[in-house]
This record gives sequence, C-alpha cells and structure tokens, in this order.
Amino acid sequence: MVQEDFLDNPDATGNGQSPQVVRKRSYRGSRKHVLDWTNRPDFVRELLHVVLPVDCSVTVASQWMPVGYGAPDEARLDTFGPQVLPNTNVWPVLRAWWLAHERGANTPNWDIAMSCEIEGKRGLILVEAKANVPELSASGKSSDAKGSQRSDENHTHIGAAIEEACAALLALGTPTSISRDTHYQLSNRVAFAWKLASLGIPTVLVYLGFTGDDGIADAGVPFSDDAHWRGIFGAYVHTIVPESTFERRIDCGAAPFWLLVRSRPVLEPSPPRRSRRSCNPLRPPRS
Repeated sequence: MVQEDFLDNPDATGNGQSPQVVRKRSYRGSRKHVLDWTNRPDFVRELLHVVLPVDCSVTVASQWMPVGYGAPDEARLDTFGPQVLPNTNVWPVLRAWWLAHERGANTPNWDIAMSCEIEGKRGLILVEAKANVPELSASGKSSDAKGSQRSDENHTHIGAAIEEACAALLALGTPTSISRDTHYQLSNRVAFAWKLASLGIPTVLVYLGFTGDDGIADAGVPFSDDAHWRGIFGAYVHTIVPESTFERRIDCGAAPFWLLVRSRPVLEPSPPRRSRRSCNPLRPPRS
C-alpha cells in the first residue's frame, strides 16, 4: 500500500477543517498512535528498525494495514492474508482452526499487520500496541449466556485452538500457560503467531508500548518510558508467557516465529476527552 499524507487533504468540512483532521482528533490512546505512525512516510523503515535483529525486509509486494487516517481499518488475517500472500492454502486452514462456525464470526483484529520477507521467505510482522496500563487486560474470553449454540461451539473451538498452541509450544521447550480463560488477548496473539509459523509463514509478533502519552492519564496510567513499559508488561505476562520466551527465534519446523517487546515515544499526545456523543473511545472492544 502506498503511503500518503492524508492529513493534508484540502477537502473541507462545514467548519473549515479537513475530514481527515476531524477524524484524527476523534482518536485517543494506542489507536491514535498507530494511525499517527502509519501515516508517516518513514513508517516502513522505522518498523523494520523496531524488529531488529530479526532479518526482515520489504519488497514491491509488501503491504500493510492500517495506512494512516485515510485507511484506518485494522487487519484480520483471514482477509488480509489472501491479499498479501495469495498463493497458499493457509488462510482457510487458519480460519477453520479458530472457528467452528465462520458465518457471523470473526478472527482477531491486529493493530498493525505487514507482509514482508523474513529470513528470505515471505512472512508477516504483527504488532499489538498499548499506551496505558488498562490496555493490558488479564480477562478471559467472555461467553454469552444468552448466545446461540453456534456461538457456544465457537467459544469451545477457540479454547481448543489455544490449548493446541500451548501444548505445541511446551513440546518445543517453550513453557507457556496461554488460555482462553485468562489473559485472552495475549493468549490469542501468541497462539496465532505459533499457528502461522506451523503452517509455514514466518511471523514476528511485536508488543509495542507507546510511551509519553500524558493525554490519556484520565483513562489510566500511561507508560512514561521504555523501562516503565517493560516493567509493567513483564509483570503482566510472567505467569502466562515467561520472559525467556521473548527475544528469541522459536523454530516450529515449517517456519519460525519471534515474540518481541519494544517501545516507541508517541508523536503527539492524545487530545482531551470529549463528550460521549462526539468522541470515539480509546479503542473499540477487541478480540
């Protein structure tokens, strides 16, 4: 995808501001910082620097989501994957692994997804971004007591997929206790990274802490610097994914994956909280 400066769009709204500027002001927290970053011409170069020392490079075929405020949608791998790595049967296998019933159900969203070459093979960089402590949720996946049988079966199926990933990682000498029932967002990210690698797609999963966003202090303690982010993140993951799992190449046979922890100062702080009617939340509910 071609990077453009969408904020310089001259189209005006009734109040004299471009729709891109109005849209920009409605975002806060990590969602805003992802869009600020992916809106920059230097985004790709900076992301490749973030994932060092993993050997990643981009080609003319590389694409990513989102692309700033002009294309802010987050990626789902079952739709993004076939666009960027079309010559493989991985994507229906991935969706079937996660969902028993696909109709009306979704796989997780990713803050940033980029296709690239990893160790000379086409792969993916996936980024999970955070900007304050409450964004690190220890909650399990909720089950709707009034949900349909199909929903219940998907809930069970997702639990089995994460258990499969956990067992496989243990067999690889990578101790984890990922689970559907606690730290669900962390667990599903790690499970997807393993599954992609086991299907032959080398994958880099980055947990990225945006630091210095005092504008969201009203929503929870922001990460002040790299040391603060790493300390909070380490405490959050240590019972689920031990520190020894990060920053190393994990060979799954068909391909490897990496779990990395990085930080990045925000480009600008979040705007003040606006009224409920006029402002999007820090980020919408995510799986």
